This record gives sequence, structure tokens and C-alpha cells, in this order.
Amino acid sequence: MAKQKKAPRPKAVTPKGFRDYFGVEVTERTEMLHQIAGVYHRYGFEALESSAVETVEALGKFLPDVDRPNEGVFAWQEFDEKDQGDWMALRYDLTAPLARVYAQHRNDLPNPYRRYAMGPVWRNEKPGPGRYRQFYQCDADTVGTASMAADAEICAMLSDTLETVGIPRGDFLVRVNNRKVMNGVLEVMGLGEDQTAKDNVLRTIDKFDKVGESGVRELLGKGRLDASGAYIDGVGLSEGQIEPVIAFLTSKADDVAKTFDNLRGAVGASKVGAEGIAELEQIGELLAAGGYGRDRIEIDPSIVRGLGYYTGPVFEAELTFEILDEKGRKRQFGSVSGGGRYDGLVKRFTGQEVPAVGVSIGVDRLLAALREKGRMGGVATGPVVVTVMDRDRMADYQAMVAELRNAGIRAEVYLGNPKNFGNQLKYADKRNSPVAVIEGGDEKANGVVQLKDLILGAKIAESATLEEWKERPSQFEVPRGDLVAKVREILASQSEEQAG
Repeated sequence: MAKQKKAPRPKAVTPKGFRDYFGVEVTERTEMLHQIAGVYHRYGFEALESSAVETVEALGKFLPDVDRPNEGVFAWQEFDEKDQGDWMALRYDLTAPLARVYAQHRNDLPNPYRRYAMGPVWRNEKPGPGRYRQFYQCDADTVGTASMAADAEICAMLSDTLETVGIPRGDFLVRVNNRKVMNGVLEVMGLGEDQTAKDNVLRTIDKFDKVGESGVRELLGKGRLDASGAYIDGVGLSEGQIEPVIAFLTSKADDVAKTFDNLRGAVGASKVGAEGIAELEQIGELLAAGGYGRDRIEIDPSIVRGLGYYTGPVFEAELTFEILDEKGRKRQFGSVSGGGRYDGLVKRFTGQEVPAVGVSIGVDRLLAALREKGRMGGVATGPVVVTVMDRDRMADYQAMVAELRNAGIRAEVYLGNPKNFGNQLKYADKRNSPVAVIEGGDEKANGVVQLKDLILGAKIAESATLEEWKERPSQFEVPRGDLVAKVREILASQSEEQAG
């Protein structure tokens, strides 16, 4: 009889395009999302947690740059007894599920419906540096009102959110535009129903911050040489068609009234363009009434936003402070959030247009920005570790750790093999524990415990002289009854030193 082959062991590797998050990364994200939720809640938004799985039909064709939704998502077909069934997919954003939820439950929801949602989304796209197939989003949306007050409120809330999480005023700017104004420019250009040409124009406009006015002019015309010397074909528009675009992109002025005058010149007699300008003016007035000046939120015609479902105002939060890229060059951090009005998304389900506006924050991008600003990214402090000197006295150690926890101090008993005490301290170091509690037989008999300040001990080991070590020992004896008070004292001292 042939010997049966053993099944090969599975490889312990993370799937391509995914990553694992440990300790401090998860804690920092949780804390930041809690702060964001606090702002959203203060603005009257309610939490919604929808399913991570939707039918492909419900997700629709709104994934950027793909014609069929199951090409950009993780999808599978549910087979029934007739080998037929719905196609299912992991959600690729938090907006498409909202449209389904609102259409399904609209008779039970308040109108307008204001909700926020936070969680992972999945995109079946080619991964790259810093680009993963699973990432977190944090959204807030108002569904059921066409009032520009909803758009202004989203912008104000986004500004407040950035300040709350630790991006100071002056280091960010929420920029606002209106797709209707852009549509007015396209109308003046005389492109008719040529959607391909319109899309090419929009993509070119989106490069304005990189190539400037002359670069956009060349790309809208015959083309240009890029920095590498390669020739990029242009859209092929005439000078007469290009001028309204340039007028639109360069309409921003120091005086906001002048900006609107310039935009009126760019859209000419276009009715939809004039409607977009009026909406922007209304948003500006509402924000000014709320105390939001141009130092936080401003009208900026260069903001386009790529998603096809935006129908009106669009906005983007840009962080304006400088960082060094991988080659040591200075550059601005860039965008961490975007959104806009999408009045046609729910119509797919209801047959009736339902106005809606929302914003999405890129959680990983914002966390990276906070680390750049020094607001996050420190080493997380671990728990106080109660060491085990006698395994037969585990109940005593559990009593100690219970006292510490009941006092609000993070603590644990060492649960490994207690035979080698050095390994217990190594474990505490690996956990980045601030304090180790030691109680052997002699300490128990004398009613005392030894407390070892592990943070101070590490510093002394690095650089302190013998005299400094004697003046400030890292381990000392305290009465058993003073355990909680003395541990608190050490933790407070460590916090002061870190803050200083």
C-alpha cells in the first residue's frame, strides 16, 4: 500500500495587497475614529453600521474607472439548487450601501436622514506602495434635502473634525467647487454629447496643480513633453474651446466676489453654470455666517473630484504643511478627504431622484498626517506586570492585579513559565510595561512589595552614573497596602517626563 503523502503546511504569509495591524496602530486608529465620531454626533448625525457584503446589483456601476462593478470588487455568485443565484460582493465604499439602506428603510427613517459610518472597504485593484486592497473609510452623509445648508454643514464639520483630531488651523484647507459650473464650461466649449472628450477635459483639469496653466493649455491642445522627455498627446481642442477652461481654472481671486465674477465670465450664458455659481455663493454666505473664513474653507475652481456620480458642489480637504518624500524633496502632504453632492444615487432603487451630499475621510492618510505632525506614532505603554515568584500563590497575584484594574490601571499577571525570573522582566520589556510588581516569600512575610520602574530603569541602564543610580533607584520597596497609590505615582511621574 502506497504511503499517504502529508498535506503541505500552509504558508504563513499575508495575502497580496493586504496587511496586518498591531497594537498601537489599532489603538491610534480607534482613538481617532472616536474623536471623529464625537464631532459627527455633535452635528446631529447618527451612526449606521451596514453589511460588509452587498449584491453586485445594489453596488451599481459607481466604482471609479471600471465599467462593470464585479471587475473592481471581490465578488462571487451564490448558487441555489438550480445553480443560479445573486452575485455578491464586498463593499468598495460606504456610499453605495447607504443608497441601498435609505431606499430600503426610507419609510422608517427621518427625512432628511443624517448618518455617519466607519469601517473597512475592499477594492480588487492592483496593490502598490501604500495602496492596499482593504482600507478604512469614515463617511458622513445627509440624504433627502437639496438645501445648500447641508453642503455648507458638511464643509464646516470637516473643518472642525480636522482641528479636533490634531491638525491645527493653518495646516489644512477645505476647498469647494461645483460640478455644475464645470458643466457650464463644457457647454460653452461646444462639446455637445461627446462624453469621451468631456472626460478627457475633466482629467486634464485635474492635473492643474501639477502642470499649471501652460501645461493644461498644452494638454487640451496638441500635447506636451513631460519631465522625462516623453511626449503626451493632447485632447486636440481648438484655442476657442480651450479659453473657457483656462478662464475657469484661473478665476480664483483674492476677493471672493471677484472669483464669482470671473466664473460668470467663464460659463457665459450657460444656465447650469449660473445655477452652480449661485449655489457656491449660498454656501459661502452660510459658512461666513457660521464663522468659517477663507483661512479654513475657500471657493476653488480647480477642485473637480473624479467620481462620475457627483452632481453639484464638490469639496476636498487638503493638508498644506510640507513633508519630505522618499527622495528627500519637500512637498505638501495633500488631500485626506473629499466629497460632494450626488443627487442621482438613490434613484437607481426608487425611480425618483433623492438629493444627497456626503464626505469621506481617508483614515490611513489622516493617521499618517497626524504622525507627521507628531500627534501620534509614539510607543504605546503596555500594562503593569505583576510577576510570579511562587506559582502556588497565584491567588495573591490575581488579587493584586484585580486591585490595580479596579483602580483603572491597565495590569496583568505573568502567565508564562515563572521559573526564570529574568524571562519575566524580558516579557515586561517586550510589552513596554511601565512597572513590574514583585512579591516573593520574604516580601509576603513582611507585608511589602517591590516596585520596579521599568522606564526609569531603561534610562539608567543607558546613561546614568553610579551616583545618579543611587540617588534615584529604579526599584524600591513599599507597603503592600500602598500598592495602587505608589503605582499611580510612578505612572504620573513617567507621564510628566514624556510630556516634558
